[in-house]
Amino acid sequence: MTVHFSKRVGPRALNPIAIAELNARGRGVALGKLNDSNPTRHGLSSVEVPWTYSAEPRGPHHARELLARHLTQLHAMEGGFAMTDGPAASEVDPDDLYLLSSTSEAYSWLIKLLCDAGDAVLAPKPGYPLIESIAGLECVDAIEYQLLFDGSWMIDVAGIESLLDGPDGGRIRALVLINPNNPSGSYVKPGERERIVELCRDHGIALIADEVFFGYPLEPFDGNARLAGETGVLTFALDGFSKMLAAPNAKVGWIQVSGPADDVAEAKRRLDVIADDYLPMSDIIASRMESLLAVAGEQTALVLERVRGNLARLHGLLDADPAGLVSVLRAEGGWNVLLRFPSVIDENELVLAMIENHHLTSQPGYFFDMTSNGYLAISLLPEPDEFESNVRAVLDTVNRLLGE
Repeated sequence: MTVHFSKRVGPRALNPIAIAELNARGRGVALGKLNDSNPTRHGLSSVEVPWTYSAEPRGPHHARELLARHLTQLHAMEGGFAMTDGPAASEVDPDDLYLLSSTSEAYSWLIKLLCDAGDAVLAPKPGYPLIESIAGLECVDAIEYQLLFDGSWMIDVAGIESLLDGPDGGRIRALVLINPNNPSGSYVKPGERERIVELCRDHGIALIADEVFFGYPLEPFDGNARLAGETGVLTFALDGFSKMLAAPNAKVGWIQVSGPADDVAEAKRRLDVIADDYLPMSDIIASRMESLLAVAGEQTALVLERVRGNLARLHGLLDADPAGLVSVLRAEGGWNVLLRFPSVIDENELVLAMIENHHLTSQPGYFFDMTSNGYLAISLLPEPDEFESNVRAVLDTVNRLLGE
């Protein structure tokens, strides 16, 4: 079934001037512009920003070429995590990439592309509340599907099918997968991927795959693979420097478009219109793309060593706690984990007690729409001494509350 696109960015017929311009460029004719208001083409560039601005909707081509080369190499290196019978790593085409300032902006663009007001997207729960917030700003609903925990996390694929076939199915335009999810840390399993791609294809909806944490496996199962480059259904894979470089202040994200050729071509034609309206990629950042990508592997390895070390430290602290009241849910990947504590303690009560007694705060499970009480999210990023202190504060607070 063909993917539905929003009416916001519909078919646009070219006027005679636009057609003549295209024909001239096709013959190799360079056209001057009487109305050119780009100062960088008229000798007026600042010495601090000396480049001639080209206003490429998908981002400067040289930056996309560098990123495509890097992603091709990265995906090939990650082959050890790939599905044995899944899609092989292939060369990333720069023309399939859109550079922007963040994955948050990418969500906004894609909802504009796929959804009209009153439409809906499917988003995972538990999950970070960003998707609902961005969808709401676009007058679009986020309908939750469940991740289920039984020693490890799994996607309720049957529940997704019921939602697609249910009363809201006709207004669902996209399904969001977080691979691995935050805060559950669960990767999309091969069987889940196969069935979800099939459901999306059968119902004419697109797949949005947020893979910013993919490069941080903690306690993974075999068979993990990126959805970037998926060919079975129109897929938009999101990533960026906020996690790859541990540099949220770099403000660089991207969308990689893949899927059936006709859907991809139409999606890119419409996405070009949105991108041309925003033109978010700075030439200053683009000029540093090569040097930033050069340290990406080193930076990812540094962060991975930290989070894996702290996860091992966490297991040791929990095992050594005489009370044994706190455990950690298996985290397959990412930077965060979920602690589980006795549900007789209210989550608000726990966090408020930590604020009062330890001057620490955190996000309880209900922030992520966990289905029951008794969960707390903690980051694995702090330096080891600080991390150990944080964990001991949680243990102390749980033990005190149960001793009262």
